Amino acid sequence: MAILDIIIHPDPRLKKPCDPVDTVTDDLRALAADMLQTMYDAPGIGLAAPQVGVLQRLIVLDCVKDEDAPARPLVMVNPRVTWASDEMSTYDEGCLSIPDQYGEVERPAEVEVTWHDLDMAEHSEHFTGLWATCVQHEIDHINGKLFIDYLKPLRRQMITRKMVKLKRERARA
Repeated sequence: MAILDIIIHPDPRLKKPCDPVDTVTDDLRALAADMLQTMYDAPGIGLAAPQVGVLQRLIVLDCVKDEDAPARPLVMVNPRVTWASDEMSTYDEGCLSIPDQYGEVERPAEVEVTWHDLDMAEHSEHFTGLWATCVQHEIDHINGKLFIDYLKPLRRQMITRKMVKLKRERARA
């Protein structure tokens, strides 16, 4: 397994809707394993394929925060929200592609998500709390949407300017 480079906003790949996965290959399995390793290393609770430069509908997540609880890594191929609650919740979201920047995003408090695993078996699960926020955030990524797209334009522009500056600083290092 390898730690992958995470793309930093602004980058056109982060704004492109991703292609569906037709078949799971050994390369896709390796990518999923590398994405989980990268996510844990970052550290983060979710990562989408476009964040590592792959424009396919693949996300990974693990929202277990309790260090005494076992990890629950999920790999989702072609995930989609099939139901969302009318009740909303607000969470101060961040993103590995927008480091050290946060913003309050309102999303449905509960969602039902259907996806395929790496054997192309179909799964469906009801998510609440942080899991619901995270899975919606990652599905947004494969649809070409970032959490800052939910923020007011001035705040979004300010964050984007900070990321441009960060990318320049990293390029010089």
